[in-house]
Amino acid sequence: MASLTELLKSNPYPGRGIVVGNDVVYYFIMGRSENSRNRVFTVTEDGIRTEAHDPAKLTDPSLIIYHPVRKIDGALVVTNGDQTDTIANAGDFRAALATREYEPDEPNYTPRISAIMYDNGTFEMSILKHKSGRCLREFFAYEGASEGKGYFISTYQGDGNPLPTFAGEPIEVDLSTPEEVWNALNADNKVSLYANVHGDVTIFNKNLGD
Repeated sequence: MASLTELLKSNPYPGRGIVVGNDVVYYFIMGRSENSRNRVFTVTEDGIRTEAHDPAKLTDPSLIIYHPVRKIDGALVVTNGDQTDTIANAGDFRAALATREYEPDEPNYTPRISAIMYDNGTFEMSILKHKSGRCLREFFAYEGASEGKGYFISTYQGDGNPLPTFAGEPIEVDLSTPEEVWNALNADNKVSLYANVHGDVTIFNKNLGD
């Protein structure tokens, strides 16, 4: 089993990533462009949203400003885009994602990654990816995770041009503390981290000095 921190330290650009464990959720964003790096996580009534750190430098909000985390009836939804709202509005994880596809950012075709955690400890993860000109929708359902263990999925396998899409199943990992996860992310590319450990939420924002 991989160590989450060692996995992150060995990859300078996994892009955006979700980790789900036993009552533990992490979501992080990274960026290569000034527009992507010009963001912070802020707390909302039902989760968090991304905002421009300096609104004057925001050039295109379409794929970078969204609600990554929202609570809905009996569940917590975490995604890397505005499909969070699609899931919350539909109230059905799979039905909602059947209406969405990868991001229209050719040539990368960034996948949409999503997760939903239910109150009974079960959870699902998904990735919508570009394959042969069509959308491949993959779903992974878990009956839970052991204490200290989790599953990690990210948008990319690593850096590149175009960026290589994450491949395979979510990776089973040994979990780390929020501080260890934040410190393991590449210092140049990391932007923000959301950590929810047994209900205690911690936010890290590089633009605010974290």
